[in-house]
Amino acid sequence: MVISVRNVHKSFGRVKAVDGLSFDVEESICFALLGPNGAGKTTMMKMIYGKAGCDNCPDTVLNVLGFDPRQNPLEIKYLSGVVPQDDNLDVEMNVIENLLIFAGFYGIQRKAARKRIEELLELMELSEKGKSRIRELSGGMKRRLMIARALINNPRLLILDEPTTGLDPQVRHLIWDKLRQMKRRNITIVLTTHYMEEAFQISDKLIIMHSGRKMIEGNPKKLLDDTLEKFVLEIHDSNAVKDVESILKGNNYRKDASREVINLYSDDLKALEYAARPVNVGQYFIRNSNLEDLFLKITGRTLSDEQ
Repeated sequence: MVISVRNVHKSFGRVKAVDGLSFDVEESICFALLGPNGAGKTTMMKMIYGKAGCDNCPDTVLNVLGFDPRQNPLEIKYLSGVVPQDDNLDVEMNVIENLLIFAGFYGIQRKAARKRIEELLELMELSEKGKSRIRELSGGMKRRLMIARALINNPRLLILDEPTTGLDPQVRHLIWDKLRQMKRRNITIVLTTHYMEEAFQISDKLIIMHSGRKMIEGNPKKLLDDTLEKFVLEIHDSNAVKDVESILKGNNYRKDASREVINLYSDDLKALEYAARPVNVGQYFIRNSNLEDLFLKITGRTLSDEQ
């Protein structure tokens, strides 16, 4: 195991940011902490690399790359790369200068550092921006540069906190492709996200968090197969729901009416399509179930809800 966490707690006054969390992260996988803002994802991440301590509990275990971050944070940081939620690049320097400064923190000789920087800029498709000032970069370029910086020391563990927040879909997919390449290079990735698609697309294993607790854990595709019906009929016209349910009577389906949009779940796609006939075009939508549906089933809330 690259990371082992057992019964970890973290409180800020009366607020329980992390409440009895336990999980393991195997080597060369992408592990995601998925949940809405305020779920405790970033707090847990900071405890992994020693930026935040945890509450004193006798049976708490925190092991990262063979070290306890409460006692050996520098050893963990030396073997890890961290991309924080907010960009903290030096705006007075250009791209290469930012990376050279960071390489110096790890004692990398200048000649070796320049070679490594060339490789990383090529990997992150920033080769033509080496002499550009940080102010000249787009948000997506800055995010890719942050990832390149985190890889300067050839880390065994890459930690990313909300790596694609605020980026357009094209840049987001580019970063996902780069993260898949890193897994093939035996880099273990741990990321936090509130994007269900991001967790589904690139994680091999995830936990869904809510109010500091782990709600469910596993491979995202297997979780959907084992826990949810395959298809969802979203109805935006509440007046049509009775007619739809009347047609579905006798079929195996599940209803969720906790939001303005009413969802009917079933494994029978044809039954949902047939039942949707009374609903006006534009007032319904049939789709595959996803991780947000899973979160809604477990918590009664959506991933976009604030804590």
